[in-house]
Amino acid sequence: MKTPRAENPTIQALQKSSVSRYIQLASLFRQRIESGVWDVGERIPTVKELAEQCGVATLTIRQALDIIEGEGLIERFRAKGTFVRERPSRDLWCEVRTDWSGMLIARQNAKIEILSDEPDAPLPKYEGDIGNPAPAYRHLRRRHLRDGAAFLLADVYVDMRVSASIGNEDYATLTAMRLVADIPGQTIEDATQIVTIGSADLETANHLNLSIGDPVAKVQRIAVNQHGDIILLANGIYRGDQMKIEMKLR
Repeated sequence: MKTPRAENPTIQALQKSSVSRYIQLASLFRQRIESGVWDVGERIPTVKELAEQCGVATLTIRQALDIIEGEGLIERFRAKGTFVRERPSRDLWCEVRTDWSGMLIARQNAKIEILSDEPDAPLPKYEGDIGNPAPAYRHLRRRHLRDGAAFLLADVYVDMRVSASIGNEDYATLTAMRLVADIPGQTIEDATQIVTIGSADLETANHLNLSIGDPVAKVQRIAVNQHGDIILLANGIYRGDQMKIEMKLR
């Protein structure tokens, strides 16, 4: 017995999001392959069957399949159908640390690209009630890569009054917190990290080689000095498929 169209959970879920249907469906199909619902070597339902299941046009299904075919997950054969070629790789090597010492450690084999460097920038909005904004900040947009693949896009704001105390080479090699951890005359008296889960917008998708709407983790870090000034704010966006958060409870 078929589930009535109005009660179909897949259709209901698709209707709740403003993200394009074919992008949502590409994520859904990718998930089915990753979880084994569609196993490697298995033939998946036809375009017509998927269109009926998802309550969309066959063209939308073809667009979604085009995306995951481009990722190498499926293979199409004329007159035979579409088969699962391989599962998505989930290299969860990128760990978002939750302790101070962990935030100071650079990830092995990681490279930092400086995409832009702007002086005298204002501090953007931030979460919580911590510290006082400095008069101006040096704003760097940085992209972190491993083996040529981008996993983190970050906007780093450093108090202009201390930014000259940091070597230019350090801006291209050190983690955000490490940049301000050892500045002479500065002591980090307070620091905070907030992690939220979101989805990739157009700009993030382009920088991190994602599809619009793919899951990302947004991490905001703030460091406050002994005078109560925010000397660093870093807004980072991590690829959701390459990071994990681990907290030691005891």
